[in-house]
Amino acid sequence: MTTATDTIHAYGAQAADQALAPLRITRRAPGAHDVQIAIAYCGVCHSDLHQVRAEWAGTLYPCVPGHEIVGRVTAVGPHVSGFAPGDLVGVGCIVDSCRHCAECEDGLENYCDQMVGTYNGPTPDAPGHTLGGYSQQIVVDERYVLRVRHPEAQLAAVAPLLCAGITTYSPLRHWKVGPGHKVGVVGIGGLGHMGIKLARAMGAHVVAFTTSPSKREAAKALGAHEVVVSRDRGEMKAHAKSLDFILNTVAAPHDLDAFLALLRRDGTMALVGAPATPHPPSNVFNLIMKRRSLAGSLIGGIAETQEMLDFCAERGIVADIEMIRAGQINDAYERMLTGDVKYRFVIDCASLAQ
Repeated sequence: MTTATDTIHAYGAQAADQALAPLRITRRAPGAHDVQIAIAYCGVCHSDLHQVRAEWAGTLYPCVPGHEIVGRVTAVGPHVSGFAPGDLVGVGCIVDSCRHCAECEDGLENYCDQMVGTYNGPTPDAPGHTLGGYSQQIVVDERYVLRVRHPEAQLAAVAPLLCAGITTYSPLRHWKVGPGHKVGVVGIGGLGHMGIKLARAMGAHVVAFTTSPSKREAAKALGAHEVVVSRDRGEMKAHAKSLDFILNTVAAPHDLDAFLALLRRDGTMALVGAPATPHPPSNVFNLIMKRRSLAGSLIGGIAETQEMLDFCAERGIVADIEMIRAGQINDAYERMLTGDVKYRFVIDCASLAQ
């Protein structure tokens, strides 16, 4: 086991009812297969808020969130062959897994029962659980490090791809979305705006669904061919039984039946938003009468995340972001709750030391 060497600046919470505040954390020295990364930017995910405030079970404190990490390699262990100091890299939601189960062998570490999250996961390093990207530096096994091929000028906007990007890319790829498909994207936020961009880039006809008429033009600017106000029964009815696939990104409980009715026979709606409380129960007849499926999807494996990054780099796809300083994170959380961001906050990690 390596010994801890670097004490660095970070932002985190000491309890569920406390605001995030500056703190100092310790990172291990790079082991034989480790990559040490100076973090340039870290995206702010809705799951960070849920975890910090213990709205999901099992939060460990101090909690340093952040799993949308981009930066430069500063050191590598002696057995690392794929990365070198100076490389632009990313770290997403996973920093370890069992490495030998069927899921890991299939490149689906995200479904490994022993998957270790970038924060709040078990680790031998102090304080006994992983600490995330709201910090100056991180040390990660090379197996879980991603190569960033976007231009460096886009680096901040690449950060949210490490969660919001792969969370939407993976189900679109799994259900083979492409030309000739009519795809719905429910919610135009941190996840939804990426879903629209990616589905459009894959060649699908994209229908965006929003509760806000004011978002029509914004959704079209993101790449939606059509925009439906989901509170308008007439607009919803016009798309009944017409969609091949629906990517539902909404992270709040809502009526799923209204969207299931829009699927064609054998269509699927995949849920990627994770509300703090359950959705209302669905009517089984909305499923069995047209052999529809209601499914879920969780981020993606390391290989698929690299595929997503490369896909986005080739097409110039990044997230729409608002840059913040670390000291603005508590205000950003409150704004996130009201949807007051277009569409992802990203922390400039240089501000941690200022």
